[in-house]
Amino acid sequence: MIVYFHFKLKITLFKSLKNNYIVKLLVLAFTLILSSGYCQNDFSRFVDSADIYFGENAFKAKQFLDSIPEPIEYNLKGNLSKYYAVLALIHDDLNEHSKVSQYYILSLKYAEKEKNYLAAADACIYLFSVLNSIKKDSIANAYLDKAKYYYELSDYEYGVPEVEITRIYKKYSDEKYEECNLLIKKKLDSYRAITEYKYYHLYALYILINNNVSLKDFKEAFKYYHEFKTLKGDKTISSYNYHVFDVDIMVNMANTHFQEKNIDSAFYYKELAYKKQHYMGNSIKKDYYSLCSDLYNKIGKLDISKAYLDSLKLYQEKMFDNVLDSGYQINGNLLEAELELEETKKQKNYFEYFGLFLLGTLFILSAVYFVFYRKQKIKLEALNSQNKSLIHLKTNHEKLTVKVQGLEDYISGMKSKVKVISSVNDVDTQKEMIKEFYKNLHLGSSTILDESNNHFELVNDFNINFFNKLKELFPKLNDSEIIICYYIYIGFKNKEIALFLNTSIRAIESKRYRITKKINYNKQETTLVDFLRDIFIE
Repeated sequence: MIVYFHFKLKITLFKSLKNNYIVKLLVLAFTLILSSGYCQNDFSRFVDSADIYFGENAFKAKQFLDSIPEPIEYNLKGNLSKYYAVLALIHDDLNEHSKVSQYYILSLKYAEKEKNYLAAADACIYLFSVLNSIKKDSIANAYLDKAKYYYELSDYEYGVPEVEITRIYKKYSDEKYEECNLLIKKKLDSYRAITEYKYYHLYALYILINNNVSLKDFKEAFKYYHEFKTLKGDKTISSYNYHVFDVDIMVNMANTHFQEKNIDSAFYYKELAYKKQHYMGNSIKKDYYSLCSDLYNKIGKLDISKAYLDSLKLYQEKMFDNVLDSGYQINGNLLEAELELEETKKQKNYFEYFGLFLLGTLFILSAVYFVFYRKQKIKLEALNSQNKSLIHLKTNHEKLTVKVQGLEDYISGMKSKVKVISSVNDVDTQKEMIKEFYKNLHLGSSTILDESNNHFELVNDFNINFFNKLKELFPKLNDSEIIICYYIYIGFKNKEIALFLNTSIRAIESKRYRITKKINYNKQETTLVDFLRDIFIE
């Protein structure tokens, strides 16, 4: 019953053109025009023409494909997957199943190269049906998984129901009728909901009816058969598909009634099947001939029974030659497909292992690099810190040298003035000069000590770490505020700091208030001196 897997493929390719003779005439005319000189190298038009005609006239459709010159791979580059898919369908109509398998394998091969994922999925569905029929379940399931994968890549809207109904059909073909019914009843409502394409609804009902007939539950079978008949004439379904399903149901009903010894009912359904015998596939025709022989033999009409036996014998002999010739080829093609699938799986596993190896290697190298980088970064930071300190010391040393030189010049000037004063003999003049000297001495010393920058530089020369860290932690503090922080840190009171900086106590208190705002510590929990000491405890 492999033939049922072709119904969806056929309807996908020509469902809208099946009975439209005007379109066919237009396509034929267009083909003739093209063949007369226009687009001479576009041979894909012959594939399209064969696609239209194969449903009714397989020989005519094949003539279109035979018109394509060799080499096919060159003249149909980019369209080979469709070419072999149509060729497979044509040979299916001609009952040449060995070639069908061969062409679907080729269709799959080129579909994967051309990234025609829908054609690849359809080919996998057929190959699954073949492998399933000869009980190669593991390989068959692999093709069904590939079909699902390719349907997802193609974004085909019916990919999910296609794979679902195929899995359900496998249960049906394995005669697991009750299990099959449970599966299909869960999906039936979703198939009913696909209003734009009722094929899956029709197919599901066909399986349900045959399942229940085989289980001899005729009441349930008739319930679904009434629903089945409502789909007759539906524009989204090929009438060919409907009648093929229908005649199969009739033959199955007749066979089941014969087994139950309901001869009248068996004859009734046999006559219904006879009216649609031109829709019978190979397996149905064989069952039909065998049934007719048994029925007429049962009622004593041995001549008619013998005639059906002769028909069955002729039919079997005709099919035998075809099966015998094609058997080895089918097995060869399937074996080749199996080996190719296994090789692909091995390659996939190889690349997975290789990818994991590369990932592991990359991870180890990254870890080593990170550790090395981290160590180098720490070393570099230490060197930068040392370099910064050295530069700072050098700068301060240069400043201090200049300052010392200035101080020596200042002291030398004071000594010179003292000598001048001491050499004056007039008492009043000398007294005035002494007053002026003290005034200048006080101003000079105040100038040195009151300039916060100078004071900061003098003190900073001996406390580099303290000033660097405080500036880093609290960049808002200015130099004079850092000096006060240092004196607070070493234990000076406000009065002592004011005296040392030659300023007022009020000014020191004001600066301490600004410092507390800038460093933002909690005055209720600790004092400023404790806060500073906590920072510099090592």
